[in-house]
Amino acid sequence: MEITLHNLVPIPLKDKILTRTSQVWNSTVTFGSNAYTKIIAPSGTGKTTLMHYLYALRNDYTGTVCYNGTNTNTIPQEDLALLRQQKISVVFQDLRLFQHLTALENIELKRTMQTPICTLQKVHEMAALLGIEPILNQPAKICSYGEQQRIAIIRALMQPFELLLMDEPFSHLDIANTLKAAQLIATECAARNAGFVLTDLDEDHNFAYTHFLKL
Repeated sequence: MEITLHNLVPIPLKDKILTRTSQVWNSTVTFGSNAYTKIIAPSGTGKTTLMHYLYALRNDYTGTVCYNGTNTNTIPQEDLALLRQQKISVVFQDLRLFQHLTALENIELKRTMQTPICTLQKVHEMAALLGIEPILNQPAKICSYGEQQRIAIIRALMQPFELLLMDEPFSHLDIANTLKAAQLIATECAARNAGFVLTDLDEDHNFAYTHFLKL
């Protein structure tokens, strides 16, 4: 799976972006399943906007976003939905958990959406690794934001993917929990021959990154 950006500029941020030097905006860049890419940017420069474009949720931009060479604006919605189920997974910055459902129910919604690729036992193993197994039966709304981030990470790993998109996925985790989550993500990506695109404010050494790009 490859996502290629050609001269992409968000219309709402155009005046701000065109006065800065970026390795992503208004450039040609490809994100693929063979690379671990870290995108570094200060707040307000479009990290979340970029993730929405990569996931084909918005098209308020100039330039193009292509999936395997095809402009996403020409791909039928049912085909985009299939790509999101089989090729691209995502951890949104706002997480998008169903707050009235338990942590486990949120994960199970994704795991059982199609033929499961992970067992329920593996869910519990991942939860134990990330320290959230005791809260699996709690409603998401009473979990801390750090717990919710770990729920969202496990949920994203429940589906097949060749490219994992993550928007500041560790922002509310301490160093120890960040390292555990990063190890889990790296293990799952390696097992699937998958790559990822991760946004954050600063550089880190949580992964063996292939590319560092400044937004």
